[in-house]
Amino acid sequence: MVFDSKRLDLQPYAGFEMDRYVRRTYCSWEDSGWQSLLVQRFEHVPVAEDMTLPAAADLHLVLPVAGRAVMETRRGGRWVRAPWEPGRLELMIPDQPAERRYRADESLASVQVHLPRAAFDSAAGQLGGPAVDFEALAASVNAGDPLAEEIVRTVGGAGDDLYAESAAAFLAMHLLTRHTRRSAEAVPKRENERMRAVVTAMRERLAEPVTLADLADEVHLSVYHLVRVFKEATGVTPYRYLTRLRIDEAKRLLRDTDLTLSQIAARCGFADPAVLSKAFLRETGVRPSAYRDS
Repeated sequence: MVFDSKRLDLQPYAGFEMDRYVRRTYCSWEDSGWQSLLVQRFEHVPVAEDMTLPAAADLHLVLPVAGRAVMETRRGGRWVRAPWEPGRLELMIPDQPAERRYRADESLASVQVHLPRAAFDSAAGQLGGPAVDFEALAASVNAGDPLAEEIVRTVGGAGDDLYAESAAAFLAMHLLTRHTRRSAEAVPKRENERMRAVVTAMRERLAEPVTLADLADEVHLSVYHLVRVFKEATGVTPYRYLTRLRIDEAKRLLRDTDLTLSQIAARCGFADPAVLSKAFLRETGVRPSAYRDS
């Protein structure tokens, strides 16, 4: 299967016999229209003897969610054994091919996230410090990271590409600050004027597709600086803030106009009424129709 190489640094499964080993049940590129983060869910064959994983530059996080097995991995040396069990997050080492084999008595399933290397390198540049030791990073992540596990478990299937960008930015910063002894304190504490400008831009473009890069350009910041400073100033990510602005506008239109749900969705930046209804229910606890009736 071939993917658009513009979305990630490398085509993550080029050279991998996907149909032989897994059945994909979700892909954020195809099912959610994302460009900034690849999230996939897989069901795995119960036995694999000679599975070859090609090298990829992106940071590849694998979270088992069903089944148990002993996974054996070799990266040019001896075979290393590790348990495959639900909740045990693994970071694959970038730029290194690997061989794998395992035998399970039950079905296996996983959620897998590919974080673009360019996004990760940009975040590392913001924080400064020495070059990232990816073997040490992988070892640290594999030892346990409950927050990263929860992000990988829940990301995907909700929101537009701005949500994907926010998730990628947060995940990159989290991995760097938690596992490489970098500090996020280098980011300035107060950027109130710039954050007000970002909110103004959001309000002016409620009906348009908006990316983090667009908002960062408005105030001459990097995407990663914007996400961190915006959350510090408002308590939420840019994606969540924009979603709330859009829901507030939808509430106003439901109260004060006779516009259809399709018309309101278009005016508030939602792809269709179903997407609006799902976001509205998540934010308010009721569906748009019930809100209008009340």
